Amino acid sequence: MTAAEQSVHTQQPVRTRALIIGSGFSGLGMGIELQRRGVDFLILEKADEIGGTWRDNTYPGCACDIPSHMYSFSFEPKADWTHMWSFQPEIQDYLLGVTAKYGLRRYIRFNTHVDRAHWDDSELRWHVFTDTGQEYIAQFLVSGAGGLHIPQIPDIEGREDFTGAAFHSAQWDHSVDIRDKRVAVIGTGASAIQIVPEIVKDVAELQLYQRTPAWVMPRVNNTFPLWMRRVFSYVPGTRALLRAAIYWIHEGVGFAMTQQPRLLKIGELMGRYNINRSIKDPELRRKLTPNYRAGCKRILNSDTYYRGIANPKTQVITERIARMTPTGIVTADGVEHPVDVVVWATGFHVTDSYTYVDIKGAGGEDLVDRWNREGIQAHRGIAVAGMPNLFFLLGPNTALGHNSVVFMIEQQIRYVGQAIAAVDSAGAEALAPSRRAQDEFNAELQHDLRDTVWNTGGCRSWYMDEHGVNRTLWSGMTWQYWLATRNLDASEFDFLRDGRDTKALDVGVPAGA
Repeated sequence: MTAAEQSVHTQQPVRTRALIIGSGFSGLGMGIELQRRGVDFLILEKADEIGGTWRDNTYPGCACDIPSHMYSFSFEPKADWTHMWSFQPEIQDYLLGVTAKYGLRRYIRFNTHVDRAHWDDSELRWHVFTDTGQEYIAQFLVSGAGGLHIPQIPDIEGREDFTGAAFHSAQWDHSVDIRDKRVAVIGTGASAIQIVPEIVKDVAELQLYQRTPAWVMPRVNNTFPLWMRRVFSYVPGTRALLRAAIYWIHEGVGFAMTQQPRLLKIGELMGRYNINRSIKDPELRRKLTPNYRAGCKRILNSDTYYRGIANPKTQVITERIARMTPTGIVTADGVEHPVDVVVWATGFHVTDSYTYVDIKGAGGEDLVDRWNREGIQAHRGIAVAGMPNLFFLLGPNTALGHNSVVFMIEQQIRYVGQAIAAVDSAGAEALAPSRRAQDEFNAELQHDLRDTVWNTGGCRSWYMDEHGVNRTLWSGMTWQYWLATRNLDASEFDFLRDGRDTKALDVGVPAGA
């Protein structure tokens, strides 16, 4: 959008039927669904390009940990993925191609950061404001922001005094030359295991600060040969067969995580093998071996991580970071480690990401205040009682520890589309789940989570909120979520017409609508 166009938009509110926040997999998928249904919409994107996570994360070695043929829209398959597990540039290119194919750019307002939103009870519309003061008015509001977009950097004493380069893995500063530098990587999660083997060959010294070791399974990321890509392109059913095989293999892991955590001991054997084949020092092996059940924290995959650690230039530091100085990092044992560059591979604000947008629903109720009191929860992870026509994609308890979140997104965008259709069928203006339906759903969900590996595996993970309640992951298999969201049940919702509650129990949404 040009400066002149921006100026016009700031003079008056912009009206649309549906407003989508974010242009990653969730936002783009929602846009395609609304486009298919003929629903007018706009997408608000805080950055200057689409892609979300796959736009932001450009660190060395960045790749997906779900096979490419599963980590893509089922309605928009790609036959010529070059690797089983794609690297960031290829996933971003895929999203750019999807955006172009469906003509989505004309619906996107870039460099538009949503700051707050409130529901008008008399108008039955959402009023959404950006950080520049621009107002958007919409009947439906869909958040596709996800939980992996607000970098989390620990508040360490002296951090601001450090004079070297320092940046988060999701904000990689490519202007910083790390060659022959002393580089500290803080964290040993999904990003770190990809970064370490990529940069160790270039740096003078790599300090890896580990609080808790991860279970890292061996994985060879081979390329798909040209002949195989041609088969996927020209032989009907082969691509779908591969996708189905990938899906059910991962569902098998999900069964172990949710129903039989003891089966994950097999994974632990693989993880120990992965350590032992690269790390010869017994003490370093001990540092790198987790003392909790595999799957309790996110299971990681790499054939190169431990080789990077075995490099003589790498030092694994497990002492707690006490403070930073202008030229280094001081650990709890009093040792100062001189450092030139710090990489924060410390993850994101997940269970508290909702606090970064001010949302007020019916009667002016503050959603952040409610979730602070009661814990973050929604009905089927999508809609929220008392928040009419507000929907979350990859909302509370719909992330996964074992399969593709794109599968979950597809179920949710269909469900939101059905919700809009249900409003229209009822001759209403809005709907919101009843408090009873939402409470019953979440009570069952938390009951199902009790015996999963995430709750019983002996670790503390980012899946949990500050009270130790899992507010992040779905409690079962993904096919069970498909069943739970396949058809919207209007009896679980209160409908609003002219500002009055209407129980539209007879509203039907046709299967596949």
